[in-house]
Amino acid sequence: MASVDVEMVKCACPDCVCVVSVAKAVQHEGKAFCCDECAKGHPDHDGCNHAGCSCHG
Repeated sequence: MASVDVEMVKCACPDCVCVVSVAKAVQHEGKAFCCDECAKGHPDHDGCNHAGCSCHG
């Protein structure tokens, strides 16, 4: 069986459409997020502010 290196993953925030590189992702509780707002669960309902994404928790 061949091994596969995953370099890009979807942000773990359920509402987020962002894809982030594993190396640059914000790691929180073993999950990869595109930014601190997503990682914190949008406590102030601020979005990630990435183009084309409307997540706000």
